[in-house]
Amino acid sequence: MATKDLNYDVAENHGHVPVMRERMADLLRPQVEAAGDKAVLVDATLGAGGHTRYFLESFPEARVIGVDRDKQALRNATERLAPYGDRFVGVNARFDELGSAIAEGEGDIFDSARSVGIAGALFDLGVSSMQLDQADRGFAYKADAPLDMRMDPSQGITAADVLNTYSHGDLARVLKTYGDERFAGKIASAVLKERDKEPFVNSARLVELLYDVIPAATRRTGGHPAKRTFQALRVEVNRELEAIENVLPVITQALSEGGRAVFMSYQSLEDRIVKAAFKELTTSKTPAGLPMDLPGTAPKFKIVTRGAEKASEEEVAENSRAASVRVRAIERLEGMPEFLPPGGRQ
Repeated sequence: MATKDLNYDVAENHGHVPVMRERMADLLRPQVEAAGDKAVLVDATLGAGGHTRYFLESFPEARVIGVDRDKQALRNATERLAPYGDRFVGVNARFDELGSAIAEGEGDIFDSARSVGIAGALFDLGVSSMQLDQADRGFAYKADAPLDMRMDPSQGITAADVLNTYSHGDLARVLKTYGDERFAGKIASAVLKERDKEPFVNSARLVELLYDVIPAATRRTGGHPAKRTFQALRVEVNRELEAIENVLPVITQALSEGGRAVFMSYQSLEDRIVKAAFKELTTSKTPAGLPMDLPGTAPKFKIVTRGAEKASEEEVAENSRAASVRVRAIERLEGMPEFLPPGGRQ
């Protein structure tokens, strides 16, 4: 179904255009249509609700459980999706908690999910456009704001806490590992020197420091000098990579036979985690050299996408956020659904 057929209103979704929404629906379509009115989808990164709205329109019999750790985002999306009635249910949780949320949820949609499994799940990783647009959240380096960066503002450490309390080694590790920042050590040294004068509170002071530390030649060719540092701080504050590692065994075990999980990654670290997990799940456990799989060793999943799919040039031209996306999808071949706690079996 083409986007224009859904009368998609960008203004209704806070300016957020869901990345590759048609392709996401196509990847999830086989089991959703096979399951009919028993099909339950999970939008594990609900955000403004754009992907969920597209799914509800594309699959008239399906229902969607939308998960978001940001209470305000969940409230806003739930209001926009109210016309779909009980076909949509929102859950306030970090996405690696969705196994527990479904296991404990009340109502027909959760009963159906537990009895037949999840027909499809989408993970649109990273910070949402809606959160970037909220200047007071501190995600964007182009506006002066408190250094918060929490996707759930009600709990956890802030970016200011990281800058003001981490040791030089820990701060440099965060910047290098999560931001691939070449000047991580120099930036960490400058932060420690500046915080001794006065703690970091707002983003403008950090951006000014980064302009001073990063050489002019690099600034001219490497994009905005704050981009990598802000990314690294956001990933650390929200424990984003940990959540991805935790949820992979949870969602793959929750799928019905034929169900699919789709991951949209925007950073190489995210994509690397998903790629490695998919490889493990789709590799036979039969010892090398045997002509066929031994009983119980054949893989129970298959990879649906060839490598990491990218957005078309046309989509990138319409939606710049799609430029860096990498999409991988996996399908469950056999097995009964099981809803695990965060981190898998405990």
